[in-house]
Amino acid sequence: MAVPEATVAYHRIEDPSSYNTPLLHNCGGGGAGGNLRSRRRWVTTTIALACLLIVSVACIGLFTFTSKHGPATEHVSNGAMPVSRGRPEGVSEKTNRLVVGDANGPPYPWTNNMLTWQRTGFHFQPEKNWMNDPNGPMYYKGFYHFFYQYNPNGAVWGDIVWGHAVSKDFVHWTHLPLALVPDQWYDQNGVWSGSATLLPDGQVIILYTGSSNESAQLQNLAYPANLSDPLLVDWVKYPGNPIIGPPKGIYKKDFRDPTTAWRTSEGKWRITVGSKAGRTGAAFVYETEDFKTYRLLPGVLHAVPGTGMWECVDFFPVSINSKNGLDTSTNGKGVKHVMKVSLDDDRHDYYSVGTYDETANTWTPDNPQNDVGIGIRYDYGVFYASKTFYDQKKGRRILWGWISESDSEKSDVLKGWASVQSIPRTLLLDQKTGTHLLQWPVEEIESLRLDGKDFNNIKVEAGAVIPLDVESSSQADVVAEFEVDKAAVEAVEVSPNEEFNCASSGRASQRGSLGPFGILVLADPSRSEQTSLHFYISKTSSGSHKTSFCTDQSR
Repeated sequence: MAVPEATVAYHRIEDPSSYNTPLLHNCGGGGAGGNLRSRRRWVTTTIALACLLIVSVACIGLFTFTSKHGPATEHVSNGAMPVSRGRPEGVSEKTNRLVVGDANGPPYPWTNNMLTWQRTGFHFQPEKNWMNDPNGPMYYKGFYHFFYQYNPNGAVWGDIVWGHAVSKDFVHWTHLPLALVPDQWYDQNGVWSGSATLLPDGQVIILYTGSSNESAQLQNLAYPANLSDPLLVDWVKYPGNPIIGPPKGIYKKDFRDPTTAWRTSEGKWRITVGSKAGRTGAAFVYETEDFKTYRLLPGVLHAVPGTGMWECVDFFPVSINSKNGLDTSTNGKGVKHVMKVSLDDDRHDYYSVGTYDETANTWTPDNPQNDVGIGIRYDYGVFYASKTFYDQKKGRRILWGWISESDSEKSDVLKGWASVQSIPRTLLLDQKTGTHLLQWPVEEIESLRLDGKDFNNIKVEAGAVIPLDVESSSQADVVAEFEVDKAAVEAVEVSPNEEFNCASSGRASQRGSLGPFGILVLADPSRSEQTSLHFYISKTSSGSHKTSFCTDQSR
């Protein structure tokens, strides 16, 4: 049987410390109504990159990345579990329920230097403190605007406001004053997630969930104080807030996160809000003409029994034929609609492709087995509360997602910051399958690449470990392509488990007919510590092939 070949491109990434020049200088505090504040300089530590490639017909293909600090040793403290954050207030758990202690010794003696170098270079994050859901991304007058759930007072969830930053390229970011803060009875306990909508007449609308003085989840309206300001620094809350309250029969803490609005064929606007009834997750639809008064439409846009609370619902069109993104209001021939929900129960994002019937006010998945909440996920790592927007500048749909990492809350407090946002991704419908979305980092990220090396036509045997000589760098970008012999693919036996998935694959150490193969990252020289990113190819009883992209963090 022929062995696969691998082609690898390695690029050194520009030092992120060069990306701290703010768009505006001499900036002051970051409170609402304050001045702009420059981003503090990144502090980085050089990481030696020792790459190994292990690829085979029945094994793994990996790169390993070695840190000069050596493998980390996991230490935990005798402290109690952190206080639950978020769930009692009526949103998903905002604490990593990680036991931070053991009976064998004291907590690991972290130093500030150890914690500082963990800070990322190009994933978006505020200068300090807690961050979670992406909110209201949009392109306006030459700037990409990004809002996010933020705690200005600490590195744990609480006191939630809308942080605000702008960029021209998704790489350089300028932090602006806080956009929305809890200063009214209807959002006294937090300005929670929401969306931005650009109207044809140039107006900008933000809809967001406020947690009231009685912890009821209410939908509210805000708009810019000055539309001529490209930075949209000042925001005004509509005097008639709240505009929508929970429907009859819905618990006051189960109604949140309004979507971007879309325009109907009659010229009216609709939004959907996530909720649940018992254990059935659901999305209600409201119609409006002025964004001030709303009518609840009969029924629900969609509901799935057993999925629990739906947070951060996203609803948008994709083209069947075009490689461009679509404006959120696009509908008709050649268009499918994607529904994404964030499940409160497991903190994962699920999506499905289906058909939207504007007249019936319903969305139906093309494949019920891939329905939202039970089928496909955007990402199988730590990725949640995602949000897309249509970038009218380049005709593309862009996805953001909150990465809560996996540090303990105690470590977050020591670091002084918690969470990052994913590198923004371009989304397209996979026209080959018609069921999946293709995701790729936005093209602007490629501007970070400096010098690099190419390794072509690397033939690998089963179990082989092939080192690649690359230079040291603080960050690197690795693109690997694997070509497997056609005869080898056809010879794959039918999987005994037709519902093969990463969780049941036995991790990276278990060999299959074709896989795993891929790359290793964050590995020490002995490979006692490593993170595997790998592929499996399996065959179903119908004879079709299925490729799974998995991670293994067991080491």
